[in-house]
Amino acid sequence: MIFITGDIHGNIDIKKLTADNFTMGGSLGRNDYLIICGDFGLRWDNSPEEHFWLKWLDRKPWTTLWIDGNHENYNMLRDYPVEEWNGARVQMITDNIIHICRGSVLDIDGVRFFAFGGAESHDKEYRIEGKSIWRDELPNSQEMDDGISALDSVGWKVDIVISHTFPYHIQNELFGSANFSRNALTDYFDEIDKRLDFKLWFTGHYHVSEQYDEKHYLIYNSIVQLTQDGFRTVYPTNNRHSSKEHLPATIAV
Repeated sequence: MIFITGDIHGNIDIKKLTADNFTMGGSLGRNDYLIICGDFGLRWDNSPEEHFWLKWLDRKPWTTLWIDGNHENYNMLRDYPVEEWNGARVQMITDNIIHICRGSVLDIDGVRFFAFGGAESHDKEYRIEGKSIWRDELPNSQEMDDGISALDSVGWKVDIVISHTFPYHIQNELFGSANFSRNALTDYFDEIDKRLDFKLWFTGHYHVSEQYDEKHYLIYNSIVQLTQDGFRTVYPTNNRHSSKEHLPATIAV
């Protein structure tokens, strides 16, 4: 089984993965996967608290996959070697926690994903470069070229897109330019959105779970399980208690 959720921000939003919330988690195995759509945040400051939660997540029975967001320590990430896994370029943070590098196409249980992390922080004025913000939060030209090459290799057809930010036209329609600005990555996603044959696109970053249209979904604390013909929401099971969680119970595509 494959599950998708939004940002965990280190220990801040990781509670969605506890047994009380992600109730299916205890019955999963290493061949089941939970994908985090950026702002993983457990490679941040090497604090004892961070190591506690990294070990906590590593001991969960499933395998955790994640893309980077804007709130990651990219200096720390560079220390991990890049290898190939399921067709993608990845970094093994632990045996059971895997970072998917930008622009990767990977196959899991017959489902083809295009994964591309990164986003632009909208709170730059409150952050310190090299300590709480890094220039690497936005991709370089080589990473974007790698993404195009990966899509070329599969004929521009995938099942699921995983990103941390949305194409500019969607972001601008939903939020305007006051908080989330246009940049090279949002324009890049605009072009991919036009060309790519895909079924579903999930993105984190915006701290809300909602449906934009039949293909594009913002995800935050919600957890969805991919199904043969779409997805179903497994947490929260009743969205009425949260003003930020508005995903449908089930979607067929």
